[in-house]
Amino acid sequence: MKDRIKKIAFVLNALLLIVIYFIYHSGSLQPINHLLLDYNMKQAADHTPDSRIVMVAIDDTSLAELGRFPWDRAVYAPFLANLNTEGNLPKAIAFDIIFSEASDNPDSDMAFAEALASYPNVILPVTGIMGDLFSTSVAKKDEYIQAQAVAKPYELFAELTQQAHINRVVSKDSLIRQTWLNIQGPQGEIIPSLAWKAAEMAGADLSAYADLTDPAKTGEPVAKNTITIDYQLTTDDFLTVSFVDVLNGALPPDLFKDAIVFVGFTAVGLASDGGQDTGASPIEKNFKLMYAHANIVNQLLEGTKVSFLPNGAELAMTFLLFMLFVLLPWRLKNVYSILVFLAVLAGLLYGQYALYQTNALHSNVVYAMLAIILAYLANVSLKSYMDSVQKSFVTRQFGRYISPDLVKQIVAQHIEIKLGGDLKRITILFLDIRGFTPLSEKLAPSELVDTLNTMFNMITETTLRNSGTIDKFIGDAAMILFNAPLDVEEHERMAVKTAFEIQQGMKKIRDEIMDKYQCEVNVGIGIHTGNVVVGNIGSYLRVDYTAIGDNVNIAARIESQTLKGQVHVSQEVYDATKAFFLYDEGEERMFKGKSLPIRVYEVLGMIE
Repeated sequence: MKDRIKKIAFVLNALLLIVIYFIYHSGSLQPINHLLLDYNMKQAADHTPDSRIVMVAIDDTSLAELGRFPWDRAVYAPFLANLNTEGNLPKAIAFDIIFSEASDNPDSDMAFAEALASYPNVILPVTGIMGDLFSTSVAKKDEYIQAQAVAKPYELFAELTQQAHINRVVSKDSLIRQTWLNIQGPQGEIIPSLAWKAAEMAGADLSAYADLTDPAKTGEPVAKNTITIDYQLTTDDFLTVSFVDVLNGALPPDLFKDAIVFVGFTAVGLASDGGQDTGASPIEKNFKLMYAHANIVNQLLEGTKVSFLPNGAELAMTFLLFMLFVLLPWRLKNVYSILVFLAVLAGLLYGQYALYQTNALHSNVVYAMLAIILAYLANVSLKSYMDSVQKSFVTRQFGRYISPDLVKQIVAQHIEIKLGGDLKRITILFLDIRGFTPLSEKLAPSELVDTLNTMFNMITETTLRNSGTIDKFIGDAAMILFNAPLDVEEHERMAVKTAFEIQQGMKKIRDEIMDKYQCEVNVGIGIHTGNVVVGNIGSYLRVDYTAIGDNVNIAARIESQTLKGQVHVSQEVYDATKAFFLYDEGEERMFKGKSLPIRVYEVLGMIE
């Protein structure tokens, strides 16, 4: 049985390991990993923006005062003038608004161009065209993401301003998790992102990000300068002012001194690229995209980054935990193994959470958890099946002979029991009910059976309580084994103790029978220890577990010479138990089939 189960377990676990490996490389559980990362990031967010970041919103108030967008471009000239007051110049003014073509009013375009020429701190956006998809392309690990074309601002404005791309990177679950800090144009030119350019103009040290390649396994292209955005802020965390308030000079000029100013849309339905200018982040499910740029620039100013545990470490962790939970169910009881199982799962979840909170290091534990769950469920199920089969087998084979506690012990400890003949030293107890024949003559059959069952019930309970095995009942006699099929410590003492307690139990039964039927019944018991053959013995039609051999015959012969109420033991039993029981002097006796006498002793009592 064990060898067969071992083979099944080996094949099953090998198949599970292969399945886990392919699931890992398919990335099919990446959405669950994203959920954990999102939760970690949301809990770690400090909601404290860099004080230099100011958001200027083209909001509903501005639309109400200035009319439908797009506005006449002449409006941007006084707007820039109010941002760039003497002594209070911002470090960067980053427009998240596309000015790709000339307007219907050339004079207004010229007024805007003259304002742009006056202030070197303005950034206008460009868009990298990535083939058929807006936000995806292909790049090698050490290359920038490649744009097939670049949509630049109206050339009158382009030559007067800084330029930066506003390409968004949208994950498969529609969240903006990453950004390209730089992309490469078709002529090989490197184009920074809006946030990168703004942080650079503000004097931020960007050396830590210059050649950074984020190893995050998001399912998106991983190119040089691709990083995971460390979202620390929601829309409400930023200082946001209305475009019209800046235009009207309603704000203190020093508000913008050395600031990084983002100008973008918050009014419903407006977008910098003609589309929907909203998105979702791990910590905010609906926000205007200029706040994504603000989060990125905040990250660059703070110098933070989100790190990820290497693939090799994740695979090693997954494999080790898989092997642990292959072995654990077989080594522990189910009640303990399930506690360890739950504790490790909880520990993994909390561990990855704590790791992120302390080090901004994300560990993908989803596949390790999958490995634990599959390994544990498969092996605990296989073990439970084996235990059930083993218990059924043992119960069928030995349930009639040994106590339920011993059956449980056999199953729980996976004790191997040889069902063929096996030479073993055991103690054999024979008992015979004396006075049964006269009793049977007086009793009706039903009364006789009830009386006999009463005696055998007492004998059975006493035997099982002392770890004995009832081999068989033969009419009004019984054969009982100790140290078979399970090992029993001090089996000689347990046999004598059983015999003594049976004789004590017979006193009450004897008195009841005497009162009821005026017949005296007693039990004679003989005990001997020696090597015998034990096992399933019989024919192909009927098999019983029993013991055979000369020492079995000796025990039977000793019992045959006992008188009513006596317990006789052989020299071997006497030598092993004389420290526990009182005996008489003993005497040599000849037995049928024996050429030499055997010394037997009568049990007189227990030594307290």
